[in-house]
Amino acid sequence: MQHEISVARISCTIGAVKNLTITVEDSVLEWARVEAARRGTSVSRMVGDFMAEMMQREDAYERAYLAWRTDERGWQGPAAADAPEMQARSASLKRAGGPKRPKNGAAA
Repeated sequence: MQHEISVARISCTIGAVKNLTITVEDSVLEWARVEAARRGTSVSRMVGDFMAEMMQREDAYERAYLAWRTDERGWQGPAAADAPEMQARSASLKRAGGPKRPKNGAAA
C-alpha cells in the first residue's frame, strides 16, 4: 500500500528580503522567544516588524519636521485670520507704554 503526500507551499515576497544576524544576551533572546510565541509569530518576524515600525516613525518625524521648517508662519505668530486683532492689541500696548505690571514685580 502506497500513500501519496501532497504539500503545497505558497510564498509571496513583495521586496528583497535579507537575513540579519544579531547578538543579544540570553535573557533577551528568551524573552523574545516567549513574546513571539505569545503573539503567534517568529522572533525573526517580530524583529523585522519592529525595525519597519521604527523606520516608519522616523520617516513620519522627518516629514513633520520638514513641514514645520517650510511652514511660512513658523514661530512668527498666530494664523493670518488672527493677525489684525493681534496687531491692533500690540499697537495699543505700545501706545499705553506696554502691559501693566504690579509694582512689587509679581506677575499679573
